Amino acid sequence: MRILVLGGGVIGVTTAYYLARDGHEVEVLDRRSGPGMETSFANAGQISPGYASPWAGPGVPVKALRWLTMRHGPLVVRPVMDPRMWWWLFSMLRNCTSRRYALNKSLMLPIAEYSRDCLRELRAETGVTYDEQSQGTLQLFRTQQQFEDMAKDVEVLTGLGIPFEALDKRGCLKAEPGLSRSEADIVGGLRLPDDETGDCQIFTSKLASMAKQMGVQFTFETDVQKIIGDGPRVNSVITSRGRKNADGYVVALGSHSATLVRQVGLSIPVYPVKGYSLTAQVTNAAAAPVSTVMDETYKTAITRLGDRIRIGGTAELAGYDLRLRPARRQALEHSARTLFPGACDLDRASFWCGLRPMTPDGPPIIGSTSIEGLYLNTGHGTLGWTMACGSGRLLADIIGKRPTDIDVRGLGVGRNT
Repeated sequence: MRILVLGGGVIGVTTAYYLARDGHEVEVLDRRSGPGMETSFANAGQISPGYASPWAGPGVPVKALRWLTMRHGPLVVRPVMDPRMWWWLFSMLRNCTSRRYALNKSLMLPIAEYSRDCLRELRAETGVTYDEQSQGTLQLFRTQQQFEDMAKDVEVLTGLGIPFEALDKRGCLKAEPGLSRSEADIVGGLRLPDDETGDCQIFTSKLASMAKQMGVQFTFETDVQKIIGDGPRVNSVITSRGRKNADGYVVALGSHSATLVRQVGLSIPVYPVKGYSLTAQVTNAAAAPVSTVMDETYKTAITRLGDRIRIGGTAELAGYDLRLRPARRQALEHSARTLFPGACDLDRASFWCGLRPMTPDGPPIIGSTSIEGLYLNTGHGTLGWTMACGSGRLLADIIGKRPTDIDVRGLGVGRNT
């Protein structure tokens, strides 16, 4: 088959790679000048199946009110005149029950773990490098209440057979010696030793080069403007470079996926939630994190990427606004300075933001649609890097009409969100 993949981020590129490996003729279209230049560009860097959980859960509405009033709080809502924002928020609140949380998490964990295994297999096959490390992640608790709340996560992890270590302060300092310089209150932590880290944009760029050698065509600086349907099927797309035809079309445009498929009468519950990051050079390796430390209080992830540190966080609901706001930079700096003082040059750090494609229930949308020839691979939220390889491989199996390695029921567009 000839297949057009719409979107050249980590989801689109992994999808193209697996499709090409299956023998399809593949072309990737993206509006940027190269692969992985939008949401994949400077994300937090962790590959964390163990933390593959919905944002919507019991107690979240109350926590959200507290976050909104915190200095350097992790949540920001900037109301816009967009009914889709309010519908998305309402749908998320509807999922903040124990029953829905358990269901949604049960859909997210298998694909996250499958994707990590696919990434390891791909790494072994290709030798791709991307400042990767396999030294686990540490969720750090600054308060006794956070430490006690860890029991809920431990129960879930135990039930799913996911390895973990519940650590006191001494254990946290042993896992991450750089924390010994911190003056912040550290009560304890939860460490997942099987989690990994790495630079998503470097991975995406290198995998795109490998896919190109396999015959994948990449057409950059090309806007996908419209899907053209002929009755129940798609027969072309209109781009800034003209009309493109194929046998199949994969929409992997992140937060912009919903806007495009709406043109053919398809409604998907994907809305942008902006995240920010800082990337700084390490100035004192002994004071820097070894892997990823997730600051539970400020919901930031501080990740070591070779000779750099990436600090990522914030959930900002502001539509498609990409303005860089100084207050968000200050929040990220505050988390990093209090935990790893003197570790990196924050004053000269590059400041970035990207739009995470979030579903209100949590799981991504992967699979075919009611429109023949149109496929979706979107809605991964903060877990696009974690779920990328598995999502690409699953969709390649679906398009090739092969049984998938894991159950994908519940990941389709028709599920009740």
